[in-house]
Amino acid sequence: MNKSWQDLQEALEGLRTRIIQSEAAQLALLEQQDPSLPWHPGIRNMLHYLALRSVDLRPLQDALSDAGLSSLGRAESHVLDSVQCVLRILHAALQTPPPDFSGTPAITRAQGQQALTNNTLALLGSPPRQRSTHIMVTLSGDRVDDFNFFCQLLTGGMNIARINCAHDDAAIWQRLTEQVQAASRDTGQSCLILVDLAGHKIRTGPLPEVPGVIHLSPERDRLGRLQTPAQMTVLACHEEMALSPAGVDCLLLMASGSTMPEPGEELLCHDTRHKERVLVVERIEGQLVTLQAMQGCYFTAGSPWQSRRRRHVRGHFVGIPPSTLPLHLEAGDQLLLQSQPGAGAPAQMNRPARISCTLPEVVPQLPVGQAVWMDDGKIAAIVMEQRPEGALLRITKTKPGGARLQADRGLNFPGLSLNLPALSARDLKDLDTIIPLADLIGFSFVESAEHMRTMLEALRQRQGEHLGVIAKIETAGAFHRLPVILLAALGRQPLGVMIARGDLAVEVGPERLAEVQEEILWLAEAAHLPVIWATQVLEQLTKKGIISRPEFTDAAMGVRAECVMLNKGPYAVEAVHTLNDILIRMQAHQHKKFSRLRALHWGASIASASQ
Repeated sequence: MNKSWQDLQEALEGLRTRIIQSEAAQLALLEQQDPSLPWHPGIRNMLHYLALRSVDLRPLQDALSDAGLSSLGRAESHVLDSVQCVLRILHAALQTPPPDFSGTPAITRAQGQQALTNNTLALLGSPPRQRSTHIMVTLSGDRVDDFNFFCQLLTGGMNIARINCAHDDAAIWQRLTEQVQAASRDTGQSCLILVDLAGHKIRTGPLPEVPGVIHLSPERDRLGRLQTPAQMTVLACHEEMALSPAGVDCLLLMASGSTMPEPGEELLCHDTRHKERVLVVERIEGQLVTLQAMQGCYFTAGSPWQSRRRRHVRGHFVGIPPSTLPLHLEAGDQLLLQSQPGAGAPAQMNRPARISCTLPEVVPQLPVGQAVWMDDGKIAAIVMEQRPEGALLRITKTKPGGARLQADRGLNFPGLSLNLPALSARDLKDLDTIIPLADLIGFSFVESAEHMRTMLEALRQRQGEHLGVIAKIETAGAFHRLPVILLAALGRQPLGVMIARGDLAVEVGPERLAEVQEEILWLAEAAHLPVIWATQVLEQLTKKGIISRPEFTDAAMGVRAECVMLNKGPYAVEAVHTLNDILIRMQAHQHKKFSRLRALHWGASIASASQ
């Protein structure tokens, strides 16, 4: 017994020496590179953690566990203290003089947890009293005038509203901010605002436009019997408008001399298939008219309508926005990634399908054999050759039956260094707009310490030092350089980490995502920094109103982070309520890596239940 415990003592003393020496060497190097390096407990502890994890500890962990001692498996926030605590126990068990660690004061478990709590409060604010994990929701410009929607999000549990600069414009961002602030005052629920810079997100370019179509499809039972008529809301007018107002499907343009339809009136139409259809006026509110269809029908701009009993009440449907024609791609197809801006096109005769991208100067840099992922990894391709007009790709993977590639979908080039500046010209312009609106800035596609320093300097020049910065880890390069990215901002600005799992999964491969997100959680806790668990949380529920069992499990795992992010979707309110319930339940069982052993409902009931 003594021999095995002496072996453990020697191993731990060697590990402690390694940690202390590594810290001293790393700090000396960091201070030489940056004389202004601030003292921050997270810096020291992160250096301890990196030294701890620089060796394979699994044999030592097994031995410690077999001896009934701490295996150091929960030491992230207080590394050196964990090692020294186990050494004190070993010295006591071996009845040797207690070690003197006064020369190496260590951050205790309580101090480490308090540092993380303080940093979370400074960055993300206070969560609701009944829940320790914050909820962030991405806002959509489509709902900007729906004040009740914002109130429902706040009362449902949203603590942070996210605005994505990759979408909408400055006027919409301003309006979204005003709506959140007004809803916060109205509900009494506090809410911070995170604004994400677009960054160098490379997306597919425009595709050909085709006339927009409105498809009305009534609900029927399995025998084909009508259950619920289809509805659409139109704005009755005598003059066509450049844009249809928000909240209406299209315009009901009335011919000269025509009067308003009346409730209950039947409108005869011929849809795009030349089939006669009847639309019934269900209700009228001012100029808004709600129409019901008992049969399926398709309408495009210019489709005529006429009252069945009042022949002079007639007109056309207009104001139906055009839609784009997606590219249908299957494995083996070719796709030309254009090196010049312009609209794409489907394959024709001997010409492959083609599409441009939002950063065309990248296309000539793509080497033959380079992997290309599109639309969050739904479509995979490889560069076959470089041509004067662009890079010719061969599609290597899609879902069975092929996939549709739309405009404004993400493009990823795993492993390729594009040497892009930290902030694009658009990012710098957007910063001027969003600093007065934001509490937090999302730093998209940060990849190095130099990138982080550039961001902090851009904020300083704009008097934005008070804003929190969220380092969005979206690429393999950012993951591999995460320690130096964090060191560039620790102690200088409120800081957090976002695990942007969509792009990150494409970059590192979906098979590695689980371990990568674990490592990010560990390193952030070692630095005492809050983490945002992001991308595709409750995705089906948010977008389609349904939820799968794997989504429940994934959302439950989010309790290990300080914040969980939901994307935008028509069922965002329902998703917030569901996530709020999951997080409240799970916090009784889990805190970071620590399983919390609350009393189980059947704990003492087996004997009584068996009688």
